[in-house]
Amino acid sequence: MSILQTIHGHDDLIRLDDSSRQTLCREIRDFLVDSVSKTGGHLASNLGVVELTVALETVFDTSKDRLVFDVGHQSYVHKLLTGRQAGFASLRQFGGVAGFPKPSESDSDAFVAGHASSSVSIALGMARARSLQKQDYSVVALFGDGAATGGMIYEGLNDVAQSREPMVMILNDNGMSIDWNVGGMAMHLSRLRSKESYLGMKMKYRASMEKVPGGKTVYRITSKAKDRLKRLLLPGTIFENMGLTYLGPVDGHDLPNLIALLSIAKRMDEPVLLHVMTQKGKGYAPAEESPAKFHGIGAFDPVSGAAMGSKPSFSAAFGETMMALAQENTKLCAITAAMPGGTGLLEFKETFPERTFDVGIAEEHAVSMAGGLAKQGMVPVVAIYSTFLQRAYDMILQDIAMLKLHCVLAVDRAGLVGDDGETHHGIFDIGFLRQMPGMMLLCPGSRRELAAMLRWAVQSHDGPVALRYPRGGDRSFTESDFLPDGLLAQKGLAARHRQGKDVTLVTYGTMVENAMEAAGLLAQKGVEATVLRCLTLAPLPVEDILALKAQNGPVYIVEEASGGAGIKEALAWELMKQQGGIRVDGRDLGRQFVPHGSVNKLYEALGLDAKGICEMVLEGLGYEN
Repeated sequence: MSILQTIHGHDDLIRLDDSSRQTLCREIRDFLVDSVSKTGGHLASNLGVVELTVALETVFDTSKDRLVFDVGHQSYVHKLLTGRQAGFASLRQFGGVAGFPKPSESDSDAFVAGHASSSVSIALGMARARSLQKQDYSVVALFGDGAATGGMIYEGLNDVAQSREPMVMILNDNGMSIDWNVGGMAMHLSRLRSKESYLGMKMKYRASMEKVPGGKTVYRITSKAKDRLKRLLLPGTIFENMGLTYLGPVDGHDLPNLIALLSIAKRMDEPVLLHVMTQKGKGYAPAEESPAKFHGIGAFDPVSGAAMGSKPSFSAAFGETMMALAQENTKLCAITAAMPGGTGLLEFKETFPERTFDVGIAEEHAVSMAGGLAKQGMVPVVAIYSTFLQRAYDMILQDIAMLKLHCVLAVDRAGLVGDDGETHHGIFDIGFLRQMPGMMLLCPGSRRELAAMLRWAVQSHDGPVALRYPRGGDRSFTESDFLPDGLLAQKGLAARHRQGKDVTLVTYGTMVENAMEAAGLLAQKGVEATVLRCLTLAPLPVEDILALKAQNGPVYIVEEASGGAGIKEALAWELMKQQGGIRVDGRDLGRQFVPHGSVNKLYEALGLDAKGICEMVLEGLGYEN
């Protein structure tokens, strides 16, 4: 039996000696590569925090102490060490182990984590709750240097420094978020990596004082003088200048030293920041060589690292079209928030570096900067995942829409994203973008249609416009996969893909495939359905729908959006206003946070697959199934 199989929590880890813990780390890496090669997932980030996580779980009992992850894609090792090894065959699958921390899954998961830069604020809330309730447990925030490109981290650190609440903050510095980190903070952390000699002196001094009777008192008395001396010898860090006790930088793969430092930090009655240097992808050569590729990967060959089966994606089509447009228009520029690779902008960045702005994990800044660019005559295209665009709601409203600026929002990963689950589904953007006065919202159903819409948005539109498109590539349906130039200049637009006399199915994007399949199933029951696809969601193509729908039958709206955050209610209202007596019904994802699982499995579970849509229509018509 391996050591890993015997570990179910903190009590098992503290019984191990240093040699056994080193063996455990090797077993964890082997387990992760083997398991994630079958299920897909976040591999490189987890390989990089093996020793750090083993040290954390050894020093802290995370079933009682609170370990708050930032983003949480590096939580696999934590899950392995807290009783969830057996479930890893179902990682990120419907009903299986989640790919991010999930308190409903385990008491050891202190908080949900899917978006960056919030860990310090959450941890401070927990520390204050502990003090107010006079309880006894440790609080730890673990955030990466990628998260440190987001401003919320500094809001939290500022408050921590003035609060003086005892807590441990760990900066996991691997030089990357998903792609390589950029900006002033990345350069600052790079300079700090040369200060290891200072840390060694500091730790030896503190350790020696703890062994001397009254040493802690002596340490406190001499700390101010020591700090003054240090400032003469070394430049202060931003963290020390904020009033935090800073330890580091230290080797994040030196397990004994990590355990020793964390033990010291745990005993300090003050906020402590430990700066740990790790290597993303550590211990698996393909991930070490290509950490961005192995940040989030599907199934792969564990020997070669080669990915299993991929096809052209919407993101790639976006990137290809941006390249062509940039060659034609020198005012076009691209903005992304730490994801040039994920959004398809790597080639654009290499070809047009002066017109590419990767701002780090700072979506609010990205959108406001786009407003400034547009106001002064540039044409900014902001490429951000739907789930992360939520963070910039106020900036879209105030700094783009209110001034009617010509900014293009490329909303990637719109709709269900599958295995990443609740924190990453893009199912709210329609609702908040449709709220913006003057915002035009386009929804392509294919890669070719995305290219046509993006070209129109850049060249022909004058005002704020958003294009939302899903993760992955085209599905099997290929009819009407591009738009004639200028067609979108109409008030609203819908396309008819099938004509029938009994009912009308209205949808948008790639959901049209489910609707078309449902129409086929309905035909087998003797019900002929018209299938309409909205190309614009703001404004709604009400007139087109009324002109193209089945003459007398009911209308069913099906959409991949959270209940109340799509078009269903608004479109039903407009249709009934313009044609009294029309019957409108439909289905969306409901008012819930949708769990993780494959997109097709989620469609099935939520009644948005072809069978579910067919059954909804038949039930509405009073048919016996």
